[in-house]
Amino acid sequence: MKRTTTARALALLTIALLGLLAMGTALAQTQAGGDAAAAPTVVAALASRSAAPYYAAAVVMSLACMSAAYAVGKVGAAALGAAAEKPELLGKAIVFVGLGEGIAIFGLIISLIMVNKAS
Repeated sequence: MKRTTTARALALLTIALLGLLAMGTALAQTQAGGDAAAAPTVVAALASRSAAPYYAAAVVMSLACMSAAYAVGKVGAAALGAAAEKPELLGKAIVFVGLGEGIAIFGLIISLIMVNKAS
């Protein structure tokens, strides 16, 4: 039980760090070519229209990755449980795990479209 709690905490920490990285990238995009002393605050960057697509892409990607992780975790556990009882079901079950991973790929595509439209 403790092992799963630690794994979940580590996964949430990783997602939070990736979100901070995306926010830092958005801030760097808003101040490209600007003076480092006149760097905008996070609130000003959120309010500016130039940073909004980058934040939206970061939110889309993080939600898609969290949804895919949840789907793969649930389906993968069920697939391995079914494969333990009937090994011939493993090939079919892996397809369903791949469908769960497709959620993250769709999120990546949507976030890339959003960023490209902003540029």
